[in-house]
Amino acid sequence: MTDERVLRSAKRREFRGAAWAGRGALGTVMLVSGLINLLMLTAPIFMLQVYDRVLPSRSVATLVGLAGIALMLFLVQSTLEVFRARILGRFGRLVDERLGARIFRTMLVRGSEAPRADDGPQALRDLETVRGFLASMAFTVFFDLPWVPLYIAVCFLFHPWLGGAIAAGALVLCLLTAVTDWATAASTREGVRAAGERRAFVDMAHRTAPLLSALGMRTRVAALWQDRARRSLDVATTGNDLAIGFGAAARLMRTVLQSGILGLGAYLVVREEATAGVMLAATILSARALAPVDLAIANWKSFSASRQAWTRLVAFLPPAEPAALTPLPAPRESVRVTALSVAVPGTDTLVLHDVNVALAPGSALGVIGPSGSGKSTFARALVGLARPCRGVIRFDGAAIDQWDPDALGRAIGYLPQDIEMFDGTIAQNITRFEAEPDPEALLSAAKAAGVHEVVLRLPGGYDARVGAGGLGLSGGQRQRIALARALYGDPFLVVLDEPNSNLDVEGDRALSAAVKAVRDRGGIAVVIAHRPSALTAVDRILVLGDGRVQLHGPRDDVLARLSELTRQAPTRVA
Repeated sequence: MTDERVLRSAKRREFRGAAWAGRGALGTVMLVSGLINLLMLTAPIFMLQVYDRVLPSRSVATLVGLAGIALMLFLVQSTLEVFRARILGRFGRLVDERLGARIFRTMLVRGSEAPRADDGPQALRDLETVRGFLASMAFTVFFDLPWVPLYIAVCFLFHPWLGGAIAAGALVLCLLTAVTDWATAASTREGVRAAGERRAFVDMAHRTAPLLSALGMRTRVAALWQDRARRSLDVATTGNDLAIGFGAAARLMRTVLQSGILGLGAYLVVREEATAGVMLAATILSARALAPVDLAIANWKSFSASRQAWTRLVAFLPPAEPAALTPLPAPRESVRVTALSVAVPGTDTLVLHDVNVALAPGSALGVIGPSGSGKSTFARALVGLARPCRGVIRFDGAAIDQWDPDALGRAIGYLPQDIEMFDGTIAQNITRFEAEPDPEALLSAAKAAGVHEVVLRLPGGYDARVGAGGLGLSGGQRQRIALARALYGDPFLVVLDEPNSNLDVEGDRALSAAVKAVRDRGGIAVVIAHRPSALTAVDRILVLGDGRVQLHGPRDDVLARLSELTRQAPTRVA
């Protein structure tokens, strides 16, 4: 528990540091807010002077002079308000720029471990919520509230009854603000959760729209979406009703109080304890004194949402940026897996149990086994996407966590089961969106994957845009382009997960040639396969079953052993 408190404290200090980076802007806003609030006294003072000085003396010159001074001060106040709003807008941008990149990097790290998690995109939405609040006029409440006692003090100078009445009204509104926070906190949290579920369901439906249509599921999925939409709207309506109710109560209190101040002032005028100017000036000052509290209640939903978003951001980000790792030379000697065990993320259920493999340059390992045996998890662990709970993976003797992920990623080629294309050109997808790609390496990778001629036949060739997800390309074309991406830059380790699932005979030949080429240049290839045609170029085979190594050895020996076990199986059954 103590460690958790220390961790939370470190996070809060870091986030305060992000905000403190804009201390100059906040200091300027505080100064400008002070000037604005002082200038707010212009209207009541002008009213006081008109009623108590101009009207009794009937001096037009005095009226003109006072009006000119008031107009000038009003213009200065308006200019300062514009200035303050623009500073707050830039302060919100500063916080976004300071935290946005780190949140995005953390999202990529967590997304690689749990691809379907929504906390990363939610964190970016939370940052937008915080930035929007910091850049809004609602944030100015925190700079205006400290000046409320000044207005009350001025009213006390007019008459103690007037000051006491305004102080009591401000206290009541503050209590109403606290009640508003207590009443709306739960609905705000539930609203964020319901909206997140609705958004995730929409993303899923949009991504799988062709499949839903082909399976005749559109009506049922639409009904499911409507249920989620209804729940989200119910929560939003509840929160909105609460906000409307408390806002109406605040406006009622403010109206009653202003009218009461006017009536009290009139009573004091009748008793000759105050002048008509004091009565009107106190009424204006009461409105100004209560305006920040009223604005806080009116924008409390925004403030509450921003506060909860900030809390989630603190929980989402690690306590500090990871320290820079000592650069290591690109691996060129070996890949060794020792006692590797991997669990399902967030559980203790092991998917792999004590897997041991040693791979030397020029070797290729084929990994086979029934569905659910842990083959894809093994592939993900090799490229750093599945974190081992026991054991270690070493490249040239260095554990995988000793490598900078981007540096190691450049030495690895990975072709996953689910092919993803990025929104860009074919050339950008193959070259991994390098700022200055090597044209020769691009063509070499495409030819090694057997996709060069395929790309040339497409409209636009390598400059054709494929769209997110590879729209416009067949399954086989996407797989071969993804294979070229894995081979780009001649990586030392090439991990291919079901690389021939969408390939024809020509594609199978190109795949075998690509694996052989990796071996010939001294690289290491790992091929996860169900179809034997993907194993023609490997020299070793690893057989997995229930996450455990069943067989491991030279390809021909393992295949012969598997064939023998297959022949013996009917005898055992008999």
